[in-house]
Amino acid sequence: MALDAVEVGSPAPPAFPLRKIGFDPEPAGADDPIVRLHGVEVVYPNGTVALQPTDLELSDRQVTVLLGPSGAGKSTLLRSLNLLVRPTRGTVRSRDMGELVRQSTIRQHRCGTAMIFQQHQLIGRLPALHNVLMSRLGRHSFWRTLIGFSDAERRLALDCLNRVGLFEQALTRCDNLSGGQQQRVGIARALAQEPKMILADEPVASLDPTSSERVLTVLRTICREDRIPVVISLHQLEYAREFADRIIGLTQGRVVFDGPPDRLDDQALSDIYGARS
Repeated sequence: MALDAVEVGSPAPPAFPLRKIGFDPEPAGADDPIVRLHGVEVVYPNGTVALQPTDLELSDRQVTVLLGPSGAGKSTLLRSLNLLVRPTRGTVRSRDMGELVRQSTIRQHRCGTAMIFQQHQLIGRLPALHNVLMSRLGRHSFWRTLIGFSDAERRLALDCLNRVGLFEQALTRCDNLSGGQQQRVGIARALAQEPKMILADEPVASLDPTSSERVLTVLRTICREDRIPVVISLHQLEYAREFADRIIGLTQGRVVFDGPPDRLDDQALSDIYGARS
C-alpha cells in the first residue's frame, strides 16, 4: 500500500487486534511476571548511587507508576527494565528469555520493550505514518530495510494511529502537530513495535492537563485491551492516583512504597517526599 494511497479524509478503518499479529494472546506462563529484578543496584562511575538494591516484579494488564521527587531514581529504575541502564549488581530476568546477560537476549528483550520519551523523539519533517513505521526497523536486517516496509506493516501503522485517534493525520508532518498529538504518535509508534511491555519516561511532563489526561487514558486502554504492562514515571501525584493500578514510590534511589493508589496515605507521601510543613 503506497503512502499516497491513504485517503486522509476517509473514515478510519476498523481496528484489528494487534496482539494477534505474531503473538499468542494467552501464551503459556502468562500468569508469571513478565520481568523480574533481583537485587538490582546502579552506581554511576562518579560514585553516585542512583538505585539501591531493588527487587521488583511486573505483571500483565497492570499500569505501574513510578513516583518520587527529581533525582529519586525513577528514570534509572525505568531504564533498568530494558537494560538501557546496566545494573552494577543484581539480575534482570525476562519471562521468555530468562536472565538477561548475553547481548543477543538483551537485544531481543529490547525489541519487545517499547519506550515512550518526554520529548517524543520524532522526525519532524516526516509524516506521522513514517514515524510510526520506524519502530519496525529493529525487526529487519540491514538488507531487508532497503526493500522498504510491507503492506501489512503499513496497515499495522495505520491501525496504530487509528487507535490513538490520529488516523486522519497519518500524512501530516509531525512538526505540524501539537505536543499532545506528537506524544500520541509516539504511543502509536510503540504499539507498532508489537511490544510485550511499554515504558514511558515522564510522557506528559510538557503537556497541558487535557492532553496529559488523553495520553494517559490511551496508555491505560492499551494496557487493558492488549494485556501489555505499562510502566510510567510521573511527577504528578493526581495522575498517579487516577491512572495507576500500582504505585512505586522512590526516594534517594530506594523504594519506600509499593502498593495500590488507595494505600498512598499521608505517611506514604511523607516517606516519598519528606515531611511537609
